Amino acid sequence: MSSHPREFRLLVTGGGTGGHTYPALTTLRALQARLAREGTAVSVLWAGTAEGLEAKVAASEGIRFVSVATGKIRRSSNPLGMLTAANMKDMARVPLGVAQARSIVAEFKPDVVLSTGGYVAVPIGLAAGLLRRPLVVHEQTVRLGLANRLLAKRATRVAVSSPSTLELLSESVRERAVVTGNPVRAEVMTGEPLKAVDALGLDSFDPDLPVLYVTGGAQGSVQINTLVTAALPWLLQHANVIHQSGPNNLQDMFERTATLPAELGARYRVMGFVGAELPDVLALADVVISRSGAGTIAELTALGKPSVLVPLASAAGNEQAHNARRLQDLGAAIALEGDLHETDLRAALRPLLDAGRRERMSHAAREHGRPDAAERLVDVLLEAARPTTA
Repeated sequence: MSSHPREFRLLVTGGGTGGHTYPALTTLRALQARLAREGTAVSVLWAGTAEGLEAKVAASEGIRFVSVATGKIRRSSNPLGMLTAANMKDMARVPLGVAQARSIVAEFKPDVVLSTGGYVAVPIGLAAGLLRRPLVVHEQTVRLGLANRLLAKRATRVAVSSPSTLELLSESVRERAVVTGNPVRAEVMTGEPLKAVDALGLDSFDPDLPVLYVTGGAQGSVQINTLVTAALPWLLQHANVIHQSGPNNLQDMFERTATLPAELGARYRVMGFVGAELPDVLALADVVISRSGAGTIAELTALGKPSVLVPLASAAGNEQAHNARRLQDLGAAIALEGDLHETDLRAALRPLLDAGRRERMSHAAREHGRPDAAERLVDVLLEAARPTTA
């Protein structure tokens, strides 16, 4: 007989970006599926900002959503540089947000609160501590973000995505920490290569050449687009290329590649955005060129995909560079940083034209992937909730 009640109440907070939002969504889906098998319904409430990505995702998924006042801290390398009018105005909103959050937590009475970070998570996380509700903090990146550093001191459990995070934690936080990995959307793991060929019309690709998938994220990357375009004449002699350029860059890419010889152009497909086809595209790809955000790293390692990573230099805390270097050290990727030229990209890709090298890199990536991260995080949530549900 299940030890869980007929209804399990989960309060989710976190968002602002997809890196915070989608791991939460993936985890709550896994929790719903787990408890449904036991005959237990899950009541979910998501708290965040009305204008944030989390509000849009909750609405599209039919998840009840409530907004709270939040204050965003605009960082500066100089502590005095943080004393701006905008920061002071936003900080003044924090007490209001905590008061609102306290009412939300008191009324909803969650069995557990899941925080996936972002400044939107702070009020609910603090309110959970004040009202003694179990709080699980999940960190997607190697280094805890500002919000999660604050909440980790009060959390019941701290779930981290990388073992290397543990040594960065204080002793008191480390005692409550567990490595779960970063939840990967279930659909990403179910791609079929032939479906990508059919959906994208890739019959003109050369089956004897590897497939390279290039992406700069949903909006694309001018830096990656420029590097790949310059290298295309060489690259298409050795590989097929699926290039997700970003919707705003698509026309420019058409113009840049219009003069490709027909034989090479047949091996090149440029798209503004890859949506539902993404799992199939990833399944087809032999090598991926991309940024190195936490979500991307989780997917590439779970799938065992060799990659060439071009970190976003402006990422908070230089986190993308840390991610890329870590995978390179593990033998799972090649990191490209700094002022790059197309010759750098060619030098990085040339070894990956060898199937044996790709296989070794794929094995290294898969060894450090955690495709079951969502299930591990569900375990942590249920364990943290046990005192209130026993």
